[in-house]
Amino acid sequence: MTAQANLASRPSNEQVIYANILVIGVWIGLALLFVTYAVYVFGVMPSHVDISLITGNWDKGVAEYLAITNSPHGWGWVALLGTGDFLNYLGFAFLAMLTIFCYLVLVKGYIAKKDWIYAGIAILEILVLSLAASGLLGSSGH
Repeated sequence: MTAQANLASRPSNEQVIYANILVIGVWIGLALLFVTYAVYVFGVMPSHVDISLITGNWDKGVAEYLAITNSPHGWGWVALLGTGDFLNYLGFAFLAMLTIFCYLVLVKGYIAKKDWIYAGIAILEILVLSLAASGLLGSSGH
C-alpha cells in the first residue's frame, strides 16, 4: 500500500472526535438507563402507572392502553418526569439526541476546514433528525 493510500484510509480528526463522543455518550446513556430503572424497580419514586394495570392491559392496542393508563403520547412524557416509570425516558432521550450532538461537532470541524459540502450534509442531517424528533410531522415519535 502506498503512503498516500495509507493516509487516505485514516479517519479524519472530526471522525475520531465523533467516535469518542459517541462511545462516552453511550456509556453515560447506559448508566442513566441503569440508574433510572433501579429508581423505578425499587420504588424510590412513585409510578404513574401501577404494574398491575400494565400487566392487565398488555393485550391492548397503543391508543387503548394510553387511554386506560392515562399516559401521554409524544413529548407528553416530559411532564411526568417526577414518576419512576417515566423517568426512564431520560436515558432514551439522551441516547437519541447523542447523534445530533455528534453531528454538531462534525459541522464545526467541516466549517473550520471550509468543507462546505460535508458541512451542508451534516447540517441537513441535524435538521432532519430534529424535525423527526420534534413530533411536528404528526408522528410524535411513534
